[in-house]
Amino acid sequence: MTAAPSGPAFSVHEIPFSTHGSWFCISPVLAEKTRAEDLHLVSHQNGMHAVLSLVPLDAATGERAETFVQATPSLLTWTGADGRIDLAYETPDTVRVHGEGLGLRVTAAAKALTPFSGTYFYRDPVEGAHTFTSYETGRRYRITVLSGTVADVHGTQALGADDRGLTITAEADGSWEVVVEELDSARRPYRSTSTFGEVTEAARRSFAEFVDTVAPWRTDGTPAVELAAYVVWSATVLPAGLVTRPAVLMSKHWMDKVWSWDHCFNALALAPGSPGLAWDQFSLPFDHQDESGALPDSVTHSEVLYNFVKPPIHGWAFGHLRRRLREPLTPAQLTEAYDRLTRWTDFWLTARRAPGAALPHYQHGNDSGWDNATTFDPDRVAVTADLAAVLVLQLDELARLAAELGFRDDARRRTEAADALQAALLDELWDGERFLSRPAHGGAPSPSASLLDLMPIVLGDRLPPKVSDRLAKRIDTHLTAFGLATEHPASPHYEPDGYWRGPIWAPATVLIEDGLRRAGHERLADEISARFRALCETSGFAENFDALTGQGLRDRAYTWTASSYLLLAHDHQSRQGHQDRRHADTGTGATVV
Repeated sequence: MTAAPSGPAFSVHEIPFSTHGSWFCISPVLAEKTRAEDLHLVSHQNGMHAVLSLVPLDAATGERAETFVQATPSLLTWTGADGRIDLAYETPDTVRVHGEGLGLRVTAAAKALTPFSGTYFYRDPVEGAHTFTSYETGRRYRITVLSGTVADVHGTQALGADDRGLTITAEADGSWEVVVEELDSARRPYRSTSTFGEVTEAARRSFAEFVDTVAPWRTDGTPAVELAAYVVWSATVLPAGLVTRPAVLMSKHWMDKVWSWDHCFNALALAPGSPGLAWDQFSLPFDHQDESGALPDSVTHSEVLYNFVKPPIHGWAFGHLRRRLREPLTPAQLTEAYDRLTRWTDFWLTARRAPGAALPHYQHGNDSGWDNATTFDPDRVAVTADLAAVLVLQLDELARLAAELGFRDDARRRTEAADALQAALLDELWDGERFLSRPAHGGAPSPSASLLDLMPIVLGDRLPPKVSDRLAKRIDTHLTAFGLATEHPASPHYEPDGYWRGPIWAPATVLIEDGLRRAGHERLADEISARFRALCETSGFAENFDALTGQGLRDRAYTWTASSYLLLAHDHQSRQGHQDRRHADTGTGATVV
C-alpha cells in the first residue's frame, strides 16, 4: 500500500465518490431524495439506481463494523477500530477494493418486486466470477476475487425478493482484494496488471492533471478550487446512450442530467484549460435540437425531455466562451454555432411570440429555469423582462457572428431585431422604477419581489444609465451576507428552502454579476462575487443555499455551482493580477493579496 493520496478530503454524504468518465458512483443514495446508512454502487444509466450495497464487516463476528468513511478524489476509505477498506477507480467502469482487518459484504441493493425485475445473482461457470445482472440498469456487475476468501455466498440464481450476495474475508496475511466491473454482456476474465497502490497513484495523477489544466491560476486565496474541480471532474461521463459527447452531469446524486442552461456554466468554467470538453458541454443540448429550433429541457443517458425548454442564455454564453478559449474556434465550429443559435433564436421569435406581439413569452416558470419564482404567480404563461433581455444578447451575438462569417444582411437584420426587442421591453414592461411581467394572453402588468424581474441587468451597458442604476439599487436590496436572495427576504412569499422563492442560486449570481460589471457597477459586482465565493468556501457546492443562513440545500454536489465558483474565482484572480501589474507600473509597490 502507498501513502494516502493527496487532494481535498470530503464526505460522500455530501459529494459522491466517482471518477471522470464513469456512469456510476459510490454514495449512500438509494433513490431520489433518500439516503441510507450504507454506501452503494449507484448507476446513472437508464435512470438512477442503487445496484450494490457495500457493508464493512467485523472480521471476528461477521457483523456490521462501525466505521468512519472519508474520501479524497482518488481514494474512498472505511476506517474501523480493527482495520480499513480502501476503494479506488482503476478505469471508469472498474473499481478495486482492498481490505485489511475488516471484511466486506456485497449484496443487491434493491429487492426484486417480481421474478423478472431487480438484480439477479449467479456465479459464471466460464470465468468463475460472481455476477449481479441488473434489470434496471441493463448492465452486469462482475466481482472477481484477487486475494482473500469468499466466506459466504447466498441467493445465487434466486428469483423474487430473496437476499443475494457474497462476503469477502482475509486470508492468513490479514488482507484481501476484489475488483468490481460494470460491463454489458461479456468481457474477458479480469487480469490484474497493477498493484492497488499503483491504481490509487494513477487516479491521484489523473485528478491532479485536471486541476492543473482547469485552474492553474489557483492560490491560497481560492481555497475551494480543488474541491470544485473534483465536483466537475467526477460528475463527467463518457458518451453513452443519448449522451452524444463527454458530458458533465449536474450531479451524481439526484440531479443526474444535463439541463439546457446549466451546461453553459460548466462550459465556461472549462473553457480556458479544457477547450474540447468545454465545446462538448456547450454543444450537447444542440445535438438534440428539434425541428422547431427548440432545445430540449434536459438530456440524460436514456431520456430526452421536450415538455419544457430553458432560457436562451446561449448567445451570452457563446460570447463568453469564445473570449475564454485559448485558441479561436474553427470556421466550421463558428458556422455550426451560427446555424444552431439562429434556429434557437427564431424559435423564440415565432413559436413563443403571439400574433402581433413584440415580446416573447414563457409557457411555465420551468421554461425560465426559475421554476416557481413569484414572477409566475399571477400567470404561468407570461411575458417577462428577463426573457427579452437574454434574447437581445443572443441577437447581438448572432449579429457579430453573421458579420464575421460574411452574412452582412443577416448581421444588420439581427441588430435591428435586437434594438426593436429592447425598445419593446422598455416600452411595455418598464414602469420607471422596475420591470413588470404580464400574462401572455393579455392583462395588466404586475410587479413581484423576485430577483428574476431584475435580470435585465444582463444587458449591461446596453441599458440606459437611469434604468441600470435603478436596477442596481434594487439588486443591492436582495444582497444578504451570503449572496443574492432570489426572493426579497422581506417579501411575504419568501421561503428559506423555497427553491426560487428565496435561496441563493449560482446561475443568477453569475449572470447578474456579469451584467452589473458591464453596466459600470463594479463595486456591487465585486461584493456579489466575494460573498458567493465565501459561501462556497464555507458551505460547499449545493444546488442552492439558504439566503439568510448560508446553509447548503437540496443536491449537495451540483456542478454548475462548482463551475460558477471557478468562474468567479478565476475572474477575481485575473482582476487582482491586473491591478497589481498596474500598481507595479505606476510604482505603488502593491503586492498580490
